Amino acid sequence: MAARLAGALDARGASTTILSARWQADWPAEIDRHGVRVIRLPNPATRVWGTWRYMQAVAHWLRTHRSKFDVAYVSMLKHDAYAAITASRGSFPVVVRAEGAGLTGDCHWQLEATCGLRIKRRCQRADALVAPSPAIERELIAAGYSRRRIHYIPNGVVMPEPCEAANRAQARTDLAEADPSLAIGNAPLTVYTGRLHPMKGLDDLVRAWPQVLKELPAARLWLVGDGPYRVELNDLIGRLGLWGFVYLAGAYDDVEEFLRAADLFALPSLEEGMSVAVLEAMAMGLPVIASAIPANETIVADNVTGRLTPLRDANRLATLIVELLKDRRQAGRLGTEARRLVGEKYSLDRMVDSHLKLFDDLIQSRDR
Repeated sequence: MAARLAGALDARGASTTILSARWQADWPAEIDRHGVRVIRLPNPATRVWGTWRYMQAVAHWLRTHRSKFDVAYVSMLKHDAYAAITASRGSFPVVVRAEGAGLTGDCHWQLEATCGLRIKRRCQRADALVAPSPAIERELIAAGYSRRRIHYIPNGVVMPEPCEAANRAQARTDLAEADPSLAIGNAPLTVYTGRLHPMKGLDDLVRAWPQVLKELPAARLWLVGDGPYRVELNDLIGRLGLWGFVYLAGAYDDVEEFLRAADLFALPSLEEGMSVAVLEAMAMGLPVIASAIPANETIVADNVTGRLTPLRDANRLATLIVELLKDRRQAGRLGTEARRLVGEKYSLDRMVDSHLKLFDDLIQSRDR
């Protein structure tokens, strides 16, 4: 999301530079990503020392390049935010964007992490905080952050061409050529994109698949992404005898072709901030099945812009998957409404407009 926002800001004439960690020593220290300059700062692998060294590098870069930027925008209320606010000392506005909610969110991290409370106190001095969902906004308020500094700016995504039968077939052909394991012909296809993490509820999605196969023997499930839960999911797929039906596709920088190839998108997560993956699927015009949690309910209205399913209910999840894969009229109606909603409220253009206004307001308030 940070890279996508940076590119969109740059396209509007707001020159943008991304600071990130140099996670591998053999990575180049600087790259160009779709026209945006990305600077990778030292981050040694040694725990604690590596984090401290990276924080020092962030603060040093901001101080030495102060004359070249107007605003520092930081993703997550963690070490980068501490470093940026420390470097600022009031000389430039710092905007911090909270990421995630619940047990995987920034507010909970600050309660559990080493030096988390110290980082929280420093983050409370940020000039503004961005909450990408109502759930995150509520968490920030409950954690003691100033209401007047919190700005609700929902995630935004690019609006692609809508998915249709012809380009769906072409996407499947292209993916099969790149990876023969993705050759599925005209089989009904459900896709998930995102991290492979226990809180995404992917074990329920895999456990639902034997029931799906009873109704649709050719149905396929692709889990696109990587993460700490990959081994467990791989083992579960094997135990349930789902080889060939459920496929761990790996991580990709761009998942548009996977979405275009799909008939359905599923996200049975236990917690979310505001899912970019769901928004991308909805923008494509895909019908979406999502867990009935507050963040998902913000963008998915049951039987209007998608379907909601109870947490940890593999049977209900399977029933909805089969229903939408069989009923193409209902699936099409939900996909059309989902795409309309994203275009009206969650487009990348709207997100950029909101950020530019916030940045302008902060800069002007300092000039006065």
